[in-house]
Amino acid sequence: MAKKEIKKQSKFLFEKENYKIMFVGLALIAFGFILMAGGGSDDPNKFNEAIYNFRRIRLAPTLILIGIGIEIYAILKKPKK
Repeated sequence: MAKKEIKKQSKFLFEKENYKIMFVGLALIAFGFILMAGGGSDDPNKFNEAIYNFRRIRLAPTLILIGIGIEIYAILKKPKK
């Protein structure tokens, strides 16, 4: 009986450049959530207007959406051959 050699090559799904782009997108998403955090009041009877500032309403969600767009680009980017 002839022995068949099976060569297993462990190959990553994406290239190194794709992973770098993914980490940039992930960092933007995480930074957006960090900017969105906070704004509460220590006293539950007082309302804190800081929850409606520019950073939490406009900047943070925009950064999160840009990060998601970068993630989609990183996934769909074709490898160079």
